[in-house]
Amino acid sequence: MVQLDNRPGAGADVATGSDAPGGVRSKGLNSNSIGLLGNAVIGVSTVAPVYCLTTTLGTTVAAVGLQMPALFLAGFLPMLLVAFAYRELNKAIPDSGTSFTWTVKAFGPKIGWMCGWGLVIATIIVLSNLAGVATEYLYLLLGEITRSDSVTALNDNKLVHVVTCLALIAIATMISYRGMTATKGVQYALVGLQLVVLGLFGVMAIVKATGHGAAGSLHFSWSWFNPFAASSFTAFVAGLSLSLFMYWGWDASLSANEETGGSEKTPGRAAMLAMVVLVGSYLFTAVAVQMYAGVGTTGTGLGNPETSSNVLAVLAGPVMGPALGVLLFVAVLSSASASLQTTFIPVSRTVLAMSVYEALPSSFTEVNERYKTPGRAIITAGVGTGAFYTVMTMVSSHVLADTIAALTLMICFYYSLTAFACAWYFRGDFRNSVRDAVLKVVFPLIGGLTLAAIFSKSLVDMIDPSYGSGSSVFGVGSVFVVGAGLLALGLVVMAVMTRRSPAFFRGEVLTRETPALVIPD
Repeated sequence: MVQLDNRPGAGADVATGSDAPGGVRSKGLNSNSIGLLGNAVIGVSTVAPVYCLTTTLGTTVAAVGLQMPALFLAGFLPMLLVAFAYRELNKAIPDSGTSFTWTVKAFGPKIGWMCGWGLVIATIIVLSNLAGVATEYLYLLLGEITRSDSVTALNDNKLVHVVTCLALIAIATMISYRGMTATKGVQYALVGLQLVVLGLFGVMAIVKATGHGAAGSLHFSWSWFNPFAASSFTAFVAGLSLSLFMYWGWDASLSANEETGGSEKTPGRAAMLAMVVLVGSYLFTAVAVQMYAGVGTTGTGLGNPETSSNVLAVLAGPVMGPALGVLLFVAVLSSASASLQTTFIPVSRTVLAMSVYEALPSSFTEVNERYKTPGRAIITAGVGTGAFYTVMTMVSSHVLADTIAALTLMICFYYSLTAFACAWYFRGDFRNSVRDAVLKVVFPLIGGLTLAAIFSKSLVDMIDPSYGSGSSVFGVGSVFVVGAGLLALGLVVMAVMTRRSPAFFRGEVLTRETPALVIPD
């Protein structure tokens, strides 16, 4: 075996087989099973662009009006800066634990554990919401095909809805269990379908808006890209929080690093490629729908509160006609379904890494011998998602909506910690070169500070009962209660694990020192 110096800034290959100095360990995953394109598809698929657009277009307009495109662009910028942090950390420590492992290496076990908790909880929330959206569009699509309102109405039957959701979660869990290569072709097809249909929809919307026009249609204006034209700072932050949600998930490309060829460089490049595809599709669609529908509060206007949670379903027929409009329903369903499957990647790999490093029970270290996947972690994530969605749905639709609204806190929490970890880990490289100073320290620090500021402002705003669904607990907004409560639950679980696994929390398993990775001769 050859010892490689892996001081911050010194490139190194991932350890394979034996454990490496510094605590970095091999997980037994299926190495070299995907390449650059496959990894980028995972990133785009996990984000689910068509699903994000249909659920966020209206709510963003409600917050910032005509400045929706500006907020989509503003949300991209901190995510891009954080993506640089992920890329640089992955070069030095290509570990499937990503944010968890990197923050432990930079700040120690307790901060690292909470960072991993933030990622896991965010993913469970998104998985449950994806299943709900997939179920809704399944019945919408069946209703369109059969021309039957009674079929569409099945989604409103709570028992039918929940049972269908659980079935979709079970299918996604099974597919994820069988590994990424088993569904590579399906993912290519689903992501390709999303982007093609989205492009066709955008073109047809612009043509109709500039042709004979539609009720509420607007002429394009560059002022739409001015974020400072938002009505207030609170409105700006609310819109920015929504746009951050639209980019969440690209880091799944990094979670698959131990299964990607060229693990120290390819995942970072794939994440950047996914980000470019996402921002391009978001800005094009935002401009197209705003030109066609406008921001009015009635009819097909994007500001209509009755349709804001499902914009594309309302615009499919008017923009594309009854025949082609069905394609948009198919695109949203495929978007949610594809993301439901790939979103298991980051949560299962993070849980696997946390258990390998003794931060979670050792039972989660189980890797299926045939498929080389973290089987127990995947199944547990599936069961947890199903239980979470069922309980939230049965308790109250308002609670479920507020849980999704609180997702911004989780996203900002673990992304900002990862960005800060990069800046701290590579602080010694600041004077090496302009490239190292900017990409390893300055960009990640700015991205982390931006997300930390959004986290703090959102946390304060969420105390107001009018935030989210408008429900409250003892006068405190339920979004705050849910978000802060889930983070506080992490502290409780960590306290339990501190007693069960003291070695990890003493820093004896995954050390803060810079690792020297090991590769075969």
